[in-house]
Parts: sequence; C-alpha cells; structure tokens
Amino acid sequence: MSVTTDYLLDRRRLRRKLGWWRMAAIAAAGLAGLIAVARFSGADSADKLTPHLARLSLQGLIVGDKDTIDLIKKIGESNQAKAVLLAIDSPGGTTAGSERVYDELRRLNEKKPVVAVVGTLAASGAYIAALGAEAIVAEGNSLVGSIGVLFQFPNFYKLLDSVGVKVEEIKSSPLKAAPNGLEPTSDAAKAAVASLVADSYGWFKDLVKERRHLDDAELARVADGRVFTARQGAPLKLVDVIGGEREAIAWLETNKKIAKDLPVRDWKKKSSIERLGLVEGAAAVAHVIGLETAAGALEQAAGAERRASLDGLLAIWQGFGVR
Repeated sequence: MSVTTDYLLDRRRLRRKLGWWRMAAIAAAGLAGLIAVARFSGADSADKLTPHLARLSLQGLIVGDKDTIDLIKKIGESNQAKAVLLAIDSPGGTTAGSERVYDELRRLNEKKPVVAVVGTLAASGAYIAALGAEAIVAEGNSLVGSIGVLFQFPNFYKLLDSVGVKVEEIKSSPLKAAPNGLEPTSDAAKAAVASLVADSYGWFKDLVKERRHLDDAELARVADGRVFTARQGAPLKLVDVIGGEREAIAWLETNKKIAKDLPVRDWKKKSSIERLGLVEGAAAVAHVIGLETAAGALEQAAGAERRASLDGLLAIWQGFGVR
C-alpha cells in the first residue's frame, strides 16, 4: 500500500473520530440547554415542560419543612402543571407543620385545581393537609379522620427515685418548662397543657366544619378522635369519592374540565446533593461513558432523607397496621 493511500486512510479515520466527538458535544449542549430551560421555567426536569398533571406526595410525618413548602410554591408557578394530584399516605405530624402545609395548599388551589388522593392513611395532620384540596378521593379501606390533637411526654420521676437520683432546678416561675417528666406533674401544669390542646383542637374542628360543610351535629359525629374507613367516611362527608388516582382524574375532567389524557408527572423534593447539581451532572456524564451504576448509586444517596424531630403539639394517629 502506498504512502498516499495510508495517509488518506488515516485522514478518513481521524474525520470519523472528530465527527463522533462533534455529535457528542452537540448532544451535551442540547442537554444543557434543556436543563437550563427547565430551571428557568420552574420545572425540575425536561418532562415537565409540557402540559401535565402534577403529582405531589405527602408521606411519613408532616412537619411543614421548607423544602415541602417551596415545592408546593414551585408547582403553583408552573405554567405546564394544569392540576395537582395530592397523594397522601401519612399518620399526621406536628399541628403547626400541618397548618403550614394546609395554608400553602390553599394558596396553590387558588391557581390550579388540587385533588387529594389518599393511599393507606390520611389521619390527623395528614387529614388537615387533605382539607387544603378541593376534593378528597380515597380507597374504600383507606383510613381518614383522627380529628384531634395530642400532647405526650414521658414521666421518669419514680424511676429516678428508685435509683436515688434527684434533679434540682431553679426556674423563674412554677410553669416554666412544665411538664418536664422529671417531677410529678402539677395540676396547674396539666391545666396549662390542656388549654393548648383545647385551643388547637377547636381550630382543627372549625377547619373541618368549614371545609367539609358540616353542621354542629355532623361535626360531633366525626370529631371524637377516631379514624374511619373511606366507606364509613363518605356518608359522613369526610370523603368525596371512593377510588384512587383514576377517579381523581375523572373528577378533574368532570368538575374542572381538565383533559383526562394528560400525563402525570411526579414533583419531588430535592436532597442537598441534588441541589448542588451533582446527581444530574454525574448521571449525564455516566450515561455518556457508560457508568449507569455510578449514577444509580448517586441517585440512591440523594434519595436518603433525614428524620425530622417532632416538637410541640401533635396531630398524629398512632395505630396498628392490618396484617
């Protein structure tokens, strides 16, 4: 083979390699452009740049954390989220945290329709959140209700006495830091806590009465702290529709003229790793060089959430699961 032929072959191989890298660069630039447009439009991924139903999940303990509130606000700012499916599976949480979520959901509902879709449980503070929606849809065996407020504290003073330990304290007034579990609870301390519980309980009942359009007799039947199955709750006006997400979408179509064939997109909170953009960047690079396992590991790490501490009054249901 002549020198000229070798030269031409080498040139051809070089052009092929350069062509591949140009295509890779164009694809990377296109991906970066999509991410930038998604960020500018308020969406957290490119699939939310087209009309869709937003699915917002409330799971576990509700504390009204900043990430949850910010996510609700972001959905409200999206022009492409035409309605919201509020997927709830929670025993409740703090009373103040549930109130924050409820208030933000009501503001969201002023911008676009919101339907609560109950999974296994929407009790106490989770039912407060459900009240922020225009309608509540639940499976027949879903549990709803538990309308009440709880204040619990352990008392160790007898145990401390038995081992000869006494906690000394100096405080400005008898009710400061009372009850504290290190001494017998005085009647005055019990009365002070009872007044807190009564005040929050009254607020909770008024909210249920207003949002579910109940009279005093109807409210009394559901506000004794018990949970109800959705089948029991429907005639008591705690639930609007028996069913799941399909029935919620049908409700939106019938009552809000929302197209039933819109895709459903999950809107999720981001972990601290995702906020730095590490997961998206690593996933894109891993996809290019074929390291999907590494990207998956990062995504798993990003999905881990810290447990929030619960302080103050609780609107939470404590029960046993069905096995």
